[in-house]
Amino acid sequence: MPAPRSHDRGFTLIELMVAVAIIGLLAALAIPNYLRFQLRSRTSEAKANLAAIRTAEEGYYAEYGLYVAAAPAPAAVPGAGRTSWPQPTPGCPACFDMVGWSPEGDVFFQYEVVVATVGAAASPNVFTAAAIADLEGDGRRQIWGYVKPLPDRSNGQPSTLVGGAAGTPCAGTGILNGSTGALDLLETVGPCDATSGRTVF
Repeated sequence: MPAPRSHDRGFTLIELMVAVAIIGLLAALAIPNYLRFQLRSRTSEAKANLAAIRTAEEGYYAEYGLYVAAAPAPAAVPGAGRTSWPQPTPGCPACFDMVGWSPEGDVFFQYEVVVATVGAAASPNVFTAAAIADLEGDGRRQIWGYVKPLPDRSNGQPSTLVGGAAGTPCAGTGILNGSTGALDLLETVGPCDATSGRTVF
């Protein structure tokens, strides 16, 4: 007598629906976290590059006794994707090439340095560096900066320029102070307003 045939049992509709629901729940949790992580990593570009610009400007100042302005580069604020870094114009009077800095590869941010001559100095002795981007492509800009004031702020002179071609809100007084909410932190890289770096992450 032949042995009875065993039938392989498949998945029921309910089991498949439960599996799909679990996968959907995991995706709903993972995708926003991935997007936040991606935006945080893009923001780190600005922080690293502003610190490098500060180092290049200080090196130039130590050798030549002045800070160098750099026009906004790239010319337009990048959208949600990377933008190619422009090739410098030979002999450019206001570009990052003068201080010997350029980013590694394409960028998410537009960079600029604004300088000023304050007090009795004969050449620019204060500067503000700014990084601006539209990381999410929704028109809300991320603005990061670095403000280098005069060594002695007690002389009544302004610390640096107010504004600049990029319209950086922290250019005149400092970057955002997280504990007080004021734009008064100097000589450190940080956001220029309460929403930079925090719109979705």
